[in-house]
Amino acid sequence: MSRTVIDSDTNGEKPPPEDDHAFLGHPRGLLTLSGLEVWERFSFLGMQAILVLYFAASVSDGGLGMAAGTAASVSAAYGTLVYLVSVAGGWLADRILGSYRAVLWGGVLIACGHYAMAVPTAAMTWAGLGLISAGTGLLKPNVATMVGKLYRTDDDRRDAGFALYYMAINIGAFAGPLITGWLADHQGYHWGFSAAALGMTLGLIQYVAGRRHLAGRKHAAEFALAPDAMRRAVRLIIVGAVVVAALGVLLAAVGWLTMDRFVDLLTIVSVIAPVVYFWVMFTSPRVTAEERGRLKPYVVLFLASVVFNFILFQAYSTMILLASGNARTTILGFDFPASWYASALGAFEVALAPVVAAVWARMGHRQPHASNKIAFGVILGGLSFLLMVLPTSGHADDTYRMAAWWIVGSYLLLGLGDVLLETSGMSATSKLAPKAFASQTMSLWFLSLALANGIQAQTVKFYDDVSKPVYFGVNGTVAVAAGLAVIALAPWLRRTMHPVH
Repeated sequence: MSRTVIDSDTNGEKPPPEDDHAFLGHPRGLLTLSGLEVWERFSFLGMQAILVLYFAASVSDGGLGMAAGTAASVSAAYGTLVYLVSVAGGWLADRILGSYRAVLWGGVLIACGHYAMAVPTAAMTWAGLGLISAGTGLLKPNVATMVGKLYRTDDDRRDAGFALYYMAINIGAFAGPLITGWLADHQGYHWGFSAAALGMTLGLIQYVAGRRHLAGRKHAAEFALAPDAMRRAVRLIIVGAVVVAALGVLLAAVGWLTMDRFVDLLTIVSVIAPVVYFWVMFTSPRVTAEERGRLKPYVVLFLASVVFNFILFQAYSTMILLASGNARTTILGFDFPASWYASALGAFEVALAPVVAAVWARMGHRQPHASNKIAFGVILGGLSFLLMVLPTSGHADDTYRMAAWWIVGSYLLLGLGDVLLETSGMSATSKLAPKAFASQTMSLWFLSLALANGIQAQTVKFYDDVSKPVYFGVNGTVAVAAGLAVIALAPWLRRTMHPVH
């Protein structure tokens, strides 16, 4: 599962000319950046596949002993924090660090976070999650930007290059849960976190080793602040971070900042941030009337993304809890950890992405409009949850075990939905954004993911309080209804989204 942005900027240092077709007809730097993302997704999603199980496991079993709904809520809050921090990551790269250093230091923070989580204490777990959140916020929005810098805007290989990059991401998403899940099941959760740490370390090593093949690797930021302004900004960031950390520790020490309140605070921020962002764009004098008209349909697509990702992110929370407690973990006589189900999502996306691309290419101008592709993705996400109503219904207690193929089938629908929404949503985002905010498009995309996680952090609290058919049925129905609403708006969307097809 990936979230990327396409950037057309080619400023900065250029890779050696002989590199331009050295990797499957693409720049060699694509191999370096794709390799980094394989290991980053390996570590991030490998850890996330076992995180909710670690939260929910009893203390005697090496976990933190949370109730299932609380475990899912805290896991979602972590995702909210990651994507909120990502909004600042692009600005730090543009104004202070530069893309190469932002990605490098982001990777270092991520690796340190995973190593911290390998230490079997609750305090190190929370410290580790904080480091990973900060590191991912630096790395994620900038590594994809560096991919864009390998190509000229008019380079015909550009889309194919991002397709290879997208596939590399999902290879990591497939492999991570397999390794971390097996280690967590056989050796303990902290061994799984150790594997995530090692994976990120390997990614950093090959990133540094291949830096000469990257564009934009110079140390200075491309749109750097003036020296005095930069010194003030650095001081403000350091002081602000220290003050926020100290205030958090103080409020936690006096008992006010509980885990529930922290989750609620992140949800509130995730709601306010996109509202403010859209308000700024709609009221900015730098946005023309025509551009403002294209922003209106984008609000619909933004909300559709929120609904779909609300379902998608539960592949690593409630679906893993369901698989752990109520699904068989045996296929053809082979026993496997419940967290391995998460690998099915990455596998399906790797397999389905080229198929979907080929279908759209074959259909040419007859293919569905971008808004309908997004709507179909949302509907498939809803159906993946509605499918869970069938095997969870009609049981007097919670000791039943559904066949593995139910969960796998749900992830198949979810993976196809993600491919449809991801490819069309990002393309539409880049085309509908006002020129004055073109470089900040990634921030808006990440805010939709933060909001999805923020909403999820509240709704998953009910996972323990209602029956599973009701939980999956209501959430799935809402998603399907949202997708159908987007289809109903198709005539207006086609008219107002020009030039998006």
